[in-house]
Amino acid sequence: MALKIKIAIIGQSNFAADVLELLLERSNIQIVGVFTIPDKGSREDILATTATIHNIPVFKFASWRRKGIALPEVLEQYKSVGATLNVLPFCSQFIPMEVIDGAVLGSICYHPSILPRHRGASAISWTLIEGDEVAGFSIFWADDGLDTGPLLLTRQTNLEPTDTLDTIYKRFLYPEGVKAMGVAVDMVASGTAPKIIQAEVGATYDPAMFKTENQIINLQAPAEKIWNFVRGLDSVPGAIATALHDNGSEEQIRLFGAHLYSGGPVSNGKVLRLRGLTKPAWIHSGGLLIEGTDGVFVNIRRIKRGTKVISASEWFNQAEDQSITDFSEDELAKRTLLAGIWKAILKDEIDSSTDFFASGAGSMDVVRLVEEVKDAFDVPLQNEQVFMAPVFEEFFSELVRFLRLGSACSGDQQLEFEAFTLRANKREIRVPTQLFINGEFVDAEAQRTLEIVNPTTEEVLCKVACASATDVDKAVQAAHSAFYGPWKQITPRQRGQMMLNLADLMERNKEELATIESVDSGAVYTLALKTHVGMSIEAWRYFAGWCDKIQGNTIPVNPARPNNVLTFTRKEPIGVCGLITPWNYPLMMLSWKMAACIAAGNTCLIKPAQTCPLTALKFAELTVQAGFPAGVINVLPGKGSDAGQAVADHKLVRKLGFTGSTPIGKHIMKSCADSNLKKCSLELGGKSPLIIFADCDLDKAVRHGMSSVFFNKGENCIAAGRLFVEDRIHDEFIRRVLKDLRTMTIGDPLDRATAHGPQNHKAHFDKLLEFCKRGVDEGAKLVYGGCRVPHLKGYFFTPTVFTNVTDDMFIAQEESFGPIMIISKFSGSDVDSLMQRANRTEYGLASGVFTKDIGKALSFADNIEAGTVFVNVYNKTDVAAPFGGFKQSGYGKDLGHEALNEYLKTKCVTVEY
Repeated sequence: MALKIKIAIIGQSNFAADVLELLLERSNIQIVGVFTIPDKGSREDILATTATIHNIPVFKFASWRRKGIALPEVLEQYKSVGATLNVLPFCSQFIPMEVIDGAVLGSICYHPSILPRHRGASAISWTLIEGDEVAGFSIFWADDGLDTGPLLLTRQTNLEPTDTLDTIYKRFLYPEGVKAMGVAVDMVASGTAPKIIQAEVGATYDPAMFKTENQIINLQAPAEKIWNFVRGLDSVPGAIATALHDNGSEEQIRLFGAHLYSGGPVSNGKVLRLRGLTKPAWIHSGGLLIEGTDGVFVNIRRIKRGTKVISASEWFNQAEDQSITDFSEDELAKRTLLAGIWKAILKDEIDSSTDFFASGAGSMDVVRLVEEVKDAFDVPLQNEQVFMAPVFEEFFSELVRFLRLGSACSGDQQLEFEAFTLRANKREIRVPTQLFINGEFVDAEAQRTLEIVNPTTEEVLCKVACASATDVDKAVQAAHSAFYGPWKQITPRQRGQMMLNLADLMERNKEELATIESVDSGAVYTLALKTHVGMSIEAWRYFAGWCDKIQGNTIPVNPARPNNVLTFTRKEPIGVCGLITPWNYPLMMLSWKMAACIAAGNTCLIKPAQTCPLTALKFAELTVQAGFPAGVINVLPGKGSDAGQAVADHKLVRKLGFTGSTPIGKHIMKSCADSNLKKCSLELGGKSPLIIFADCDLDKAVRHGMSSVFFNKGENCIAAGRLFVEDRIHDEFIRRVLKDLRTMTIGDPLDRATAHGPQNHKAHFDKLLEFCKRGVDEGAKLVYGGCRVPHLKGYFFTPTVFTNVTDDMFIAQEESFGPIMIISKFSGSDVDSLMQRANRTEYGLASGVFTKDIGKALSFADNIEAGTVFVNVYNKTDVAAPFGGFKQSGYGKDLGHEALNEYLKTKCVTVEY
């Protein structure tokens, strides 16, 4: 039968408080007193606070003895509680033997090593420093020696290569230690607690690592010794090394985050000299490399300089202090809330210079701070951030950076860049003209530039930077670093909020964006405002909603009896994605691809069309204001043969999304395969058939038929490349089309009355002239247009209509990508032959049918070989509907849920249990 025992708890810390809480659950136990350390300022130890909550007497002694003799007044207070068992979960004070032996049942102590190995105050550190394969703890009966009393119980666990002092404490020594203290007390109460004499064989007495002289690392040692020493002092207090500067000065630093390095040679490393190390250490993108005497390297991820911990890779970063001073009212309110959290943990008043660790905080206080800040502010904070910003004002600045990253509170952030001022549409708009790499506008290699021509005037609008392969590599490296760095810290929901912020900025600047698009690409302003810009905004908002809804599945599989099997999938971002977009919808094509790419969690670089990159550069400016971290989005105007090819060839680019011509798409596909077998999606050429039956609503068919060809000046990937009109309405259809064309307003795209603007650039304009000439030469009947608009400067091409077009003609087979309507007649009695004609093309992007017969419409939808089918409508696309082609119109989808899969990879995980 278990004894009713009275326990005095002697010690301090969260560990002791949790042991107290556990023992209070036992009905046969009475906690008669808690003996702990005095308050530090106004900060009370958590054990005392917990005891007070439960109305347990608390005694706080600065010391139990003086000159080796127990203090009478202390002994008197201890004896007053009448304890029959002393429990010492964690105690930093020397307890006199009069107290140790003062309880009838004795005293039991927790020690974080497997005794008799690693006796002393720094047992956990030495378990790691000595490279032990197992770690553990002992609960023993206290005697007059240093951790020499008889053992009551021990527990152990294997040490993992990733373990540090912090991790082994948190994952095993703390949680299992609390439970074991309860077990030990139960054994004492039941009379079954053993007293196993410790062996002296294998006993070690290790130096105390709280002494500074013992924290200095010996770099003249094998790599494993260096690694073990650093992780044995991680994250408190840190291994001490001395950096030797070129000017002869020295700097004491502390090392954290060590691991044995096997990553091969580093590129762009910089030498850092350390005292005691005969060979140079190397600062590289992954940290600080130190070579051991055995030729093996240790990598250090973090370095403490003064009071601040930095990423080791940032050692030589000479950037000016980016401390935040312009706090908003909302942020200052959050500062007050944060100060309250710090005060509750430190039990002291907080000011801007309060140092978390100098105020007595320990590793469990770090955990508490991180969790409370996560709950209060919904930020993805990690323990590491506390060590990197231990002073309150630094920590608050880091918190604000996180908050601004997720909410774009820095929307008024200004970038420095070279620009030209576009004066148009009663506006003055500053448009960047440099490359956008790693969050900054920079010149291209050798200051190379492209001339941007206004298609309305045929005059040079400005010059923009022209990216080289070297520039592409810089952008890829920036995107790669961002993907594995700051972008990883952004939660999906924060990523979605950032995208919504960007969409809001685009909405606020939509008139500017539409003006740039109109002048740069020739798009009619009203169309640019509604479609080019409007649908871009919709794309960012649509995909923002998907960010926190990307998920895998659980899959029922055959188990390996008698065990069970759990199989599930994860949807993960691919990494760095390259995007190459065309000149017909500059901003919209960017948004269709990039919004899905970013929503999936990737980073990217985009090469916009070399003829009209200006909205992409203005967009880049907005991404900074929206709070996107540097390197996540990069914009590189340039030539396809240089920059575009470099994107396709780069081995760190894992996905390429391309919209353009079929011949270039084939070349890109080959480059993707030859480089690193990168995933690619291609939206290529089209020759979309539009079939108009005699039973249609003719007014509607004419209206949509016109739009299917002449929308956006015919520079439309899904434009109806060939119209099949039933013979019974053929002539009337043409008559109505010509009537409407004669009243179409052609001219300045910024004029609100204009319906048809200039073609995008001269090479395309000349191609359209040649296309029409070939149609005439092959015998097609040119009934309207086919030439430059008379008496009008600019690349204005007259809307064109060809009839009597036969299937063998060039213009019936190839895409014009311009305002050219190709009409062929068919008999309504032979629908099967009609479908064969409609499918007799290597393209399969879009298609359409006009009829009042639902049977005909559905039969057409069943049999046409195209990725999009329009019934009694045309050009009706939506950001929620997948868009992409069949056959040589490419593969993969833009828009809709399916577009996300183009930028995700599926990982399958199988667990047997």
